[in-house]
Amino acid sequence: MNLPVALVGDGDLVPCVDAEQRVYVALDAAASTGALTQVMDRVVGFVPSYSSVHRGAGFKSQFSTAQYEAAREAALAFAQRRGRDDVAIICRNTTEAINHLVYRLNLRRDDVIVTTVIEHHANLLPWSRAATCRYVECGTDGTYTLADVIEALDALPRPRLLTLSGASNITGWMPPLAEIIAAAHERDIAVVVDAAQLAPHRPLPPDADFVVWSGHKMYAPFGTGILIGPRSAFSQGEPFLAGGGAVDFVALDEVLWTAPPEREEAGSPNVVGAVALHAAIDTLSEIGWPTIIEHDRRLARQLREGLMSIPGVRVLGPGPDVETLPVATFTVRDVPFALVAARLSAEFAIGVRHGCFCAHPYLTRLLGLDVDEVARFRDDIRHGDRRTMPGAVRASCGINTSADDVQRLLDAITQIAGGLAPPVAYHQDATTGDFYPESNGDPVAPMSTTGGPLARRPGGSCSAG
Repeated sequence: MNLPVALVGDGDLVPCVDAEQRVYVALDAAASTGALTQVMDRVVGFVPSYSSVHRGAGFKSQFSTAQYEAAREAALAFAQRRGRDDVAIICRNTTEAINHLVYRLNLRRDDVIVTTVIEHHANLLPWSRAATCRYVECGTDGTYTLADVIEALDALPRPRLLTLSGASNITGWMPPLAEIIAAAHERDIAVVVDAAQLAPHRPLPPDADFVVWSGHKMYAPFGTGILIGPRSAFSQGEPFLAGGGAVDFVALDEVLWTAPPEREEAGSPNVVGAVALHAAIDTLSEIGWPTIIEHDRRLARQLREGLMSIPGVRVLGPGPDVETLPVATFTVRDVPFALVAARLSAEFAIGVRHGCFCAHPYLTRLLGLDVDEVARFRDDIRHGDRRTMPGAVRASCGINTSADDVQRLLDAITQIAGGLAPPVAYHQDATTGDFYPESNGDPVAPMSTTGGPLARRPGGSCSAG
């Protein structure tokens, strides 16, 4: 199968402020991807046979159970875990998977967890709430070295665990995972890899003790995440969620929990999401990693070098000599980042992400903000004003992205950075920090699928995966 491949909805026309409709260019794969046609076809074919899984005697229940368990096996194979006594726990997303693992490890406040400052909040907040974190710092280019990690691993008190991202959701930089995992294991320290960004682009690290990722970032946006780890980590103690399906016997004063992975999946599971994830795994496997990686490298080079060549544009993260995923986060001189994103959407039909990308500590370092600046922004937010929030714009590509898509972005940014006047006025909402094009002097609210305005959610400019 050659790349790019179309996703469901690719080629759709969207309205722009000049009353023209343009083909939408989705450059926000790092947050969520559209669905592969193979995924949608598998889901549509499965839904007529959907039923509750496990212990149902009816044909549809038996069929759904078989499909659900096949998805679990596919996840283990995708993570290169065949032949090991590991389990794949099906949950909602990466965030839930990490919170699930934190709970099951029975951490104490004096346990030390080594992590890094480049992490997504999903791989920071659950650990810091339960234990004491020791952070690997990054350089001005947003990277760190194997030696930096080893220094943190060797510091006292001895850490219980190392957790890190397989790829940054802001810069697309990939740390040397194999070497880092080997160094941790030499010290008998277990490793967790947040593979949410990595999973659609590169093989998952086979030697990590635990690995988590999400279907919605790999062309199966049906609400499924995966937590993989040794069966022994889940064989004792109470599960993260208590309820039906997780037990063998219940009395009013006694509970016998069942074996993992069922112990960890109380309640009716997302069978459709599991089927969707299985279809995505099958399709990526059919395409093959060599084809995906070559596609990524070609787009990453075009995207990052193209943006770096535009006067007034600053690309955050490592330089062009460092390999990254096809992700570029940037600012445009003298143009607020939220306005850049709004103009790309409203005038050029290009969808990107803007804000802090749920990785505030990393972004403040990439932007070079000092303590006083961060304190000022924090004070403004506490007063409900997000207009001064720091941030940037992120463009990210997937297997459906073409060179022409990237060139459309580069052409649009060239015009915006070059001083092209907007065709309409834009209004900045103080509550969200976002900009909206005005019509007849009034800001145009975001539209729902029924054509009505959506409520503006506070903190919108800070959000994003």
